[in-house]
Amino acid sequence: MDTHDSLAERFEGHRTHLRAVAYRILGSASDADDAVQEAWLRLARSDSSRVENLGGWLTTVVARVSLNMLQSRKTRREDPAGSHLPEEIADSADSAGPEYQAVLADSVGVALLVVLDTLTPAERLAFVLHDMFAMPFEEIAPIVERSPAATRQLASRARRRVQGADTTPDADLTRRREVVQAFLAAARDGDLGTLVAVLDPDVVVRADHAMVRTGAQPEVRGADAVAAKVALINGVTGLVWAVGGRPRVVFSFTLTSGKITAIDLIGDPGTLGQLDVVPLPT
Repeated sequence: MDTHDSLAERFEGHRTHLRAVAYRILGSASDADDAVQEAWLRLARSDSSRVENLGGWLTTVVARVSLNMLQSRKTRREDPAGSHLPEEIADSADSAGPEYQAVLADSVGVALLVVLDTLTPAERLAFVLHDMFAMPFEEIAPIVERSPAATRQLASRARRRVQGADTTPDADLTRRREVVQAFLAAARDGDLGTLVAVLDPDVVVRADHAMVRTGAQPEVRGADAVAAKVALINGVTGLVWAVGGRPRVVFSFTLTSGKITAIDLIGDPGTLGQLDVVPLPT
């Protein structure tokens, strides 16, 4: 086995962890894959013999790349909310091995990803690396270009924001299906009154970057502004619009107190390709 193959094998041993880090920072499966790929390219161009802790080195590189992507996204005002899928939904068939499942056992859901998107890039990175992956502030500080004390403050502000938000939507699967079916029936029949009745007054509808490119608004708020077939999306009730049996758009719902409080429209082909979509009888 030559040096390149040996290096590639060592890198693959860290891929699952790196992808989990990137996903939690970026909230996008496809962007996370891009960040991990960039880490590999940088490793392949570097003198790996000088790297004492390969896992730590790769995590730092992925974090830096992810931070740059977040900052670039903010500058372009681009919000890839379409990747606001819980890991259990965004999990791909070829990544469903025991090791992958173990790393993603503490998967974050739609609601938490929404809260993370309200943080600054530096706050999000500090919170994710420290609170989710136990990285010391002394190691995070150089990435965000702040002192360890200032980095601790970043994570603290992020933590307060997360703890102050409702990130535990309704888990009653029967009620969830009833609400989603009511939403679909009202939308089909043009029954605005019934449609509004199943929506929280402050409901948020978010479109991912793929949907935005087709002309959809990145975000719409309010029940009156929200006017596809019921399906299980990796076991979670949602809606799917398919063409020729192939999913084109998935609707992911967040329910709180029996009301729809958020709807995520996912049209990114990379993310859609990872979903197990099972249409349900109506």
